[in-house]
Amino acid sequence: MDVDLKLAPADAPGFVRRPDLIVVQRTARLRVRRDGGVIHAPEVLVAVEFVSPGSQRTDHVTKRGEYADAAIPHYWIVDLSEPVSLLACHLAGEFGYADGGAVTGTFTTTAPFAVKIDLDSLT
Repeated sequence: MDVDLKLAPADAPGFVRRPDLIVVQRTARLRVRRDGGVIHAPEVLVAVEFVSPGSQRTDHVTKRGEYADAAIPHYWIVDLSEPVSLLACHLAGEFGYADGGAVTGTFTTTAPFAVKIDLDSLT
């Protein structure tokens, strides 16, 4: 689903990305179903990108910066090459995203919601 990052002036065409996966509040999805349009960056809780051989720099540098500029609170980068890893980034104020390093095996978090993901089962 397209996400308007709201990085363009209001009178200019939108700045849109299509993350591999997004987590939004149900009200955002219902709004799009009812009214059409796209998801807005402030409605996104988590944006997730799955790294492919050609997207590594885009996912780790370009999209990381764009999603942080759009104030998406959480950005997860999943690398499916062995061993499968997940880099969980969270907004750290004016500095963009901070992260604790890539995790392999099991990813567990409580923010923005409680989840436990067996990363090895993704391949």
